[in-house]
Amino acid sequence: MQEVVPIHTERNTQLIAALAAEAPSTRLKAALTIGTDPDAALLDALVARCGTEPDFYVRDMLTWALTRLPPDLTVPRLLAELESDGSQARSQALHTLSKIGDPRAWPAMTPALLRDPDDEVARAAWRAAEAVVPEGRERDLAETLATQLGRGGREVQLSLSRALVALGAIIEPILQRTLASGDPVVAAHAAATQRLLEDPDAAFEPAVKEAKRIYALGTERS
Repeated sequence: MQEVVPIHTERNTQLIAALAAEAPSTRLKAALTIGTDPDAALLDALVARCGTEPDFYVRDMLTWALTRLPPDLTVPRLLAELESDGSQARSQALHTLSKIGDPRAWPAMTPALLRDPDDEVARAAWRAAEAVVPEGRERDLAETLATQLGRGGREVQLSLSRALVALGAIIEPILQRTLASGDPVVAAHAAATQRLLEDPDAAFEPAVKEAKRIYALGTERS
């Protein structure tokens, strides 16, 4: 069966040009227009722009526009984008997949992707994996995510903790095991995650500081 090539109308041609305009407001308006009246012919243009768009708000609008298209079209295209050499292209594809929440994305959530050396790609992968994990595979995901405890700065650690907490009580024995790892940074991150699990409204940074203090006291006593 021959592939159907999307036909770009004059309107679509203008919108594609607007997505690359110099002014962020023009690009934002174009993405909003596309999402308001979605057209599958603009799928590739939206995905391509996600990989290069410098403005956070425009990227968020591009993601929204993509979620307005049928998942049967967007999910395969976004999964293909995970093979891109560009870290922003990969992270934005993952971010959009997390918003769509289609379980067909689960096979792409490999340990290698969840441990991607680029923090933004990894953070997006954690959110996406939590959003698409099939029932019964939560523990497998939690075990892989737990290998990243202690990684990065505050924002990276908070992203990981939120992804773990979203998996529920299944993470408790994994966190308890990690607390005994002997690494103070990993143990503090695990303890802060445990606190967030028990009290989702708890502040993250004080929890980390308190966990480090308790760990240090315990080390001194031993």
